Amino acid sequence: MQKSIITGIKGAVGSGLREALSQAGWSIQSWDRSAVSVADRTAMRHFLEDQQPQVVFHLATAAQPTDLPNESWIVNVEWPTTLAELSRKLGFKLVFTSSVMVFTERAKGPFNPDSRPDAGPNDADSYGYEKLTAEQRVLNANPHAVIARLGWQIGDAPGSNQMIDFLETQQTERGKIEASRRWYPACSFIADTARVLVNLAQDGKGLFLLDSNRRWSFYEIVMALNEQRGGHWQVVPNDAFIFDQRMDDPMAGMPSLAERMPGLNQPPNV
Repeated sequence: MQKSIITGIKGAVGSGLREALSQAGWSIQSWDRSAVSVADRTAMRHFLEDQQPQVVFHLATAAQPTDLPNESWIVNVEWPTTLAELSRKLGFKLVFTSSVMVFTERAKGPFNPDSRPDAGPNDADSYGYEKLTAEQRVLNANPHAVIARLGWQIGDAPGSNQMIDFLETQQTERGKIEASRRWYPACSFIADTARVLVNLAQDGKGLFLLDSNRRWSFYEIVMALNEQRGGHWQVVPNDAFIFDQRMDDPMAGMPSLAERMPGLNQPPNV
């Protein structure tokens, strides 16, 4: 039995990863930040030496404040950097989830592993820059680590930070969902993301882009989801947001969205 530690286990991807690992027979330990401070390198090392995992899946972000000073930078940059350094010294595999947000709306997609991210320190949203900085530091500290850039995740119910929850909230609060026909989002189903992360933990090294959107606009995706979920959303098409955010990386092994949403192979009714 392989042993894993998951940071961010309560998040959307963390919950899906826990299920995927359980089905594969892995032992799973969550990282409790209240017990093991991410600002205390010694405590982190002792925890990892005590647990002796084969793999650490580092999914956590600074989504839930704990009153650390400069918390976003500590959580999003310094924590994964420390984990990468410790992974090299202690011999466990590190799988770090980054984000398509390393590319801003100024960039021109679709993106591939050779595309140069453009998120910078002066952008209004620092998340992409912090993720990009962490990517660079992680691979500098341990070239055998896995960096998995993720897009927007699709779950199966409201209640977590993923696309279905966003769409249900839009419908409830506004009575409609406005969806651009000219935005091609990087996105994938949580179960597919989790399965690929498990595979990369065993066979991967370096950077991978995890995206299941081959060619569909946000409007087409929302319409297909709406059909699957009973058609109760009022979906309004527009062209307000123009951006090709897709990520293309055959080596990642992500399935197409159409495998879970056959309706995507049909032309939408606009």
